[in-house]
Amino acid sequence: MQKIIPFLWYAKQAEEAASFYKSLFEDSSIIDVQTMKDTPSGDAELVTFKLAGQQFQSIGTGAPFTLNPSISFMVACETAEEVNAKWEALSEGGIALMPLAEYPFSKWFGWIQDRYGLSWQLSLTEQGVTKQKITPHFLFSNVACGKAEEAIRYYTEVFSDSKINLLKKFEENEEKVNMAAFTLEGINFSAMDNSYDVPFHFNEAFSFMINCEDQAEIDYFIEKLSYIPQAEQCGWVKDQFGVSWQVVPHNLSELLGGGTTEENKRVGAALQKMKRINIAELKKARQE
Repeated sequence: MQKIIPFLWYAKQAEEAASFYKSLFEDSSIIDVQTMKDTPSGDAELVTFKLAGQQFQSIGTGAPFTLNPSISFMVACETAEEVNAKWEALSEGGIALMPLAEYPFSKWFGWIQDRYGLSWQLSLTEQGVTKQKITPHFLFSNVACGKAEEAIRYYTEVFSDSKINLLKKFEENEEKVNMAAFTLEGINFSAMDNSYDVPFHFNEAFSFMINCEDQAEIDYFIEKLSYIPQAEQCGWVKDQFGVSWQVVPHNLSELLGGGTTEENKRVGAALQKMKRINIAELKKARQE
């Protein structure tokens, strides 16, 4: 089971976007599509999908938040032709953030925001085939700028099986991170501080779901990652750097949809009243 899952929040195009992304990568598929009735934002389409062997989730509902480049996906491409093909596909209706070109850090690289608002960094890798094709990348911007190192050190303390693989500062400003690579629960991440003044910042449109084994683990991650109590809702929390996390039981789909229609409605209603998920209360709602 993948412990940490990137989670994307769209307006209404969750399945459409997942199908498009699936077409770009080998070992990809739509795993499950569920309709969640009567959420606070109306009916919601929950999509679980796989890209290059990695699991992702997305939701399609009336999103009050918009995806931005504060979190993007870095894609390790084996050839320049692969970079070009993915760039061409993502360019349709998209916006180039850094044009496709040679840079000091990559012989062939481009950063693009696709038609759904999700940002991708496509890079020719000189290391050959990589175990993890797609790497979530944090760009600490706006009020979070300058906090990349603090965040990385904090995350690697909170999550087990974690380590910092690279931490390189800007030569002209050693307080800011130029590039960092780290691992949380076996998943690779990268991060840097933004060297430009930009208006965007982390928001709920891009969050990370943590699959917890039991209530004790849920309570642990809530305690470690919830920095703004008012932001707690249905397992969602926001940390001190502005990044959103969903702290949920690993079998949440089964808890929400494993019974009759009436049972599922009761469990869903109970969940919507919760700030922090209580597994025992969800099971109790099913039995009432």
